[in-house]
Amino acid sequence: MNLVIDIGNTKVKAAVFELDTIKVAYVFDEIYFFNQLEDILEKHEITHCILSSVKETREDYIQKLKKIPFFIVLDSSTKVPFKNLYSSPTTLGIDRIALAAAAVSLYPQKNTLIIDAGTCITYDFVNLKGEYLGGAISPGIDIRYQSLHHYTSKLPKLIKSEAHNLIGTSTSEAIHSGVINGVIHEIEGVIRQYELDFHDLTIVLTGGDTKFLFKQLKNSIFANQNFLLNGLNKILTFNNQ
Repeated sequence: MNLVIDIGNTKVKAAVFELDTIKVAYVFDEIYFFNQLEDILEKHEITHCILSSVKETREDYIQKLKKIPFFIVLDSSTKVPFKNLYSSPTTLGIDRIALAAAAVSLYPQKNTLIIDAGTCITYDFVNLKGEYLGGAISPGIDIRYQSLHHYTSKLPKLIKSEAHNLIGTSTSEAIHSGVINGVIHEIEGVIRQYELDFHDLTIVLTGGDTKFLFKQLKNSIFANQNFLLNGLNKILTFNNQ
């Protein structure tokens, strides 16, 4: 079985795959990395593993995972199942590489826009030729709330909530309206721009805020919180051929 591990900015996600199917998925804080890994290795016969991290990868993680027969760390030099046309491929985020791999795997020969709504909101585009062209990066929902509080003297720090009114009648309502409606209109605006240039566009929403945003967006979108994990599994399989 394959084990894929993604260390993000706020959480660690992991999944055990049997071929292309997720058998079990995990989400946990990084402080529990070794405990969770031991539990996974005890319960499943892991023969292949890939680790990706948006942070500098800890050496003790690598040494522990090297005990698995086939193990790779995803970086800019890893062989991938798409053509990378990013002008600075060595600076492309590891998470975005995995998302592009998922796109060519799950939506072959499709123009695909992947929207990853997490700590940041990233937009990544893979064309029907299997070429990764690039995309965009903007602040995520929590960053927007935190910024309003941090860079002002009086605005409160709020927890994300649906904006029930366009016109906020209190400071809290006004912040929710500005942040949430701003994110929704941003995403819908970006989608409209892509649709003007690329016909038959497939749109995938993923990331930690998938469930929160999905029901508020009006576009035809595929929601898949495990899209990045699927991409890592594809890269792992691709490197073991």
